[in-house]
Amino acid sequence: MDTSRPLDAEATRADDAVAETIRRERPRLRAWLRRQLPDAQDIEDILQDAFYELVLASRLIEPVRNAGAWLFTIVRNRVTDRHRRRSHRTFPLFGNLGDSEDDDDSGTLDDLIPDAEADPERAFMRARLVLALEEALRELPEDQRVVFIAHEVDGLSFKAIAQTSGVGINTLLSRKHAAVKALRTRLRAVHDELSDN
Repeated sequence: MDTSRPLDAEATRADDAVAETIRRERPRLRAWLRRQLPDAQDIEDILQDAFYELVLASRLIEPVRNAGAWLFTIVRNRVTDRHRRRSHRTFPLFGNLGDSEDDDDSGTLDDLIPDAEADPERAFMRARLVLALEEALRELPEDQRVVFIAHEVDGLSFKAIAQTSGVGINTLLSRKHAAVKALRTRLRAVHDELSDN
C-alpha cells in the first residue's frame, strides 16, 4: 500500500499555508523593522531568518498556531540581539581625543570594565562600572547622550545622524567629544575607587 500520496498532499498544504503567511506578514514586519533599523540589508537578513525558521517550524509535529505573532516575536528578538551585539562593541571611551594633555589616555571600555566571567570580584567590579556608565549617560545633556548612543551603541555614522537629526556633523562631533570627556571622567573615578578597595 502506497501511503506517500496523502503525506505529499498534506506537505503541499502546509507549504502553501507557510507561503501565504509569508506573503501576508512580510509588509507588516518590514514596516516595523524600518522603524527599528537603518540598514535595508539588516532588515532583509532578519526577515529571511524569520521566514526560514517558520518553514522549519511548519515541518514539526506541532505546527505554529498563530504564525503572525510567532514571526513578530522572532523578528523582535533578532532586533534585540542585533542591538545587544552593537552595544557590546569596543569603543574608545578612553581613547585619544587629541585636544589636550588629559586626553592622551588610551584604552577602551572593554579594558576598563573587566570580564564578568573571570571571577566574582571582577564580576562585581563590572556590574558597578556598568551601573556607573548607565547613570553617567542619564546625567549627560540630552543632545550629547543622543549622539553618543546613536554613534557608539547603535553604530550609526555621523553622516547618518546628521541626515536624520538635521544637526551639522561638526556640531555632532563636538557633542560626542563632550559626552566622551564626561563619561571618561566619571568612569575613571569609579574605576579608581573600586581598584583601591
